Formats: sequence, C-alpha cells, structure tokens
Amino acid sequence: MADALALSQAKHQVPDDFDEVAGSYDRLVGMNPGYHRHLRLSAERLELQPQERVLDLCCGTGASTRALLKVQPEIELIGLDASAGMLARARAKPDLAGVRFVEGNAMDPAASGVQGPFAAISMAYGIRNVPDPDLCLTRLRSLLAPGGRICFHEYSVADSWRAKLIWNFVCFGIIIPGGLLTSPRSGIYRYLRRSVNAFDGVKAFEARLREHGFVNVRTERMDGWQRGIVHSFLAEAPG
Repeated sequence: MADALALSQAKHQVPDDFDEVAGSYDRLVGMNPGYHRHLRLSAERLELQPQERVLDLCCGTGASTRALLKVQPEIELIGLDASAGMLARARAKPDLAGVRFVEGNAMDPAASGVQGPFAAISMAYGIRNVPDPDLCLTRLRSLLAPGGRICFHEYSVADSWRAKLIWNFVCFGIIIPGGLLTSPRSGIYRYLRRSVNAFDGVKAFEARLREHGFVNVRTERMDGWQRGIVHSFLAEAPG
C-alpha cells in the first residue's frame, strides 16, 4: 500500500523530473538499441493518411513526433507534453519546425486548447505515468473522430516473468547507472523501473481499453531485447 501511494505521488512529479533530465534525455535513449525504430513501427501501425489530424501525446523531445512524420510527412500534427524543458528541445529541432507543440497535461488535452476530432492519437510511454488512466482514456476517446485510431506505445511486463526479469536487469545494469551519470540528482529512471513493474499486463490493459468504449483492440510486439517488454497497444473509436 505504501509503495502504491509513493508511486502515485511520484506521477505528479514526472513533468518536473523530465525538465531536469531534458538536456541529456536524447543521448541516453539513443543508447537503447531499437528505441527509434520501435517508435516508427508503432507509427506505421497507426496507418496514417495524408492530411489527417494527428495528436502526439507525451511527445517529450520529439522522438515520437519524428517517427510519425517519417511514416507520413503530410499530416497535420500537434505534439503535447507537460514538460517545458522537453518541449524546448523538441521545438529546437529543424525537422520538427512544422509541428505545433503545446505545453499541457495528457490527462486533459482540451484544457490546453487542443480540440478534436483527431483521426489518430499516439501516446508513447505516457499512459503509465498519468495519475488517473481511466479518466485519461475516457477523454482521449472523446477526442477521436468516429473510427479514429489510437496507439499506446508502452511497456508492459506483468504477464511474463521473463520480460520482468529482463526489464529489471536492464534497469539495474544500464538505465539507472546511465541516469546517475547524466542526471545524478534525478530519480526519474528509478521511477521508470517501478512504474513499468506496476503497470497493467497486456490482457489487463486491453480489457481496460474495451471498458472505456474502444473497439478493435489488439496488441503487437516489438523485436530485439524489448520483445515482450514494449508493445503497440492499438484500438479504435466506434465508427
């Protein structure tokens, strides 16, 4: 119970934590084999079409934003994130100059002036961090056009002892030490390990999506060391 309360409190601190690590974030995730390729794979699975309005939630420094544009450069793209520091990095990237970046809470994009409908929504490494995932899912479904698609590019290890073992080994051996070297005052990478361990299993998250009215819910895997650890959770709004 105490661990759950501490994790819940830590979620409210996530934007400030990301502000602190913004300067080193791209360098650290760039050390992860497959990180950018897997983001593109999730973007491909959204089946984006030219001229569609697309929302990139929890866009951070723009890695997921870039993946969406590489898959389909002719979309109208909005990137939203709660960390001003991460957004500053995204806005400074020349290849993302055409993207409208908004500082706001993924729990309630409309409160930051981000209005639907959207043909597609991407949320990479975000749903696990929101304080109330059920309320978030309800609001995201309301932002989708009828038949609109959504992809949650997210960790989920609860259903597999092998995935959980690999995840914790990588955290203790690489991610947390790397974080200490690049951002010694931040606890974000220790939080990362705990939040992934606590997140829904694949079947549980699929059930959660269905409970909130999403249809055609399915999950597709990644390859490499993140097979069974990172997933594309795909769903649609009713047509």
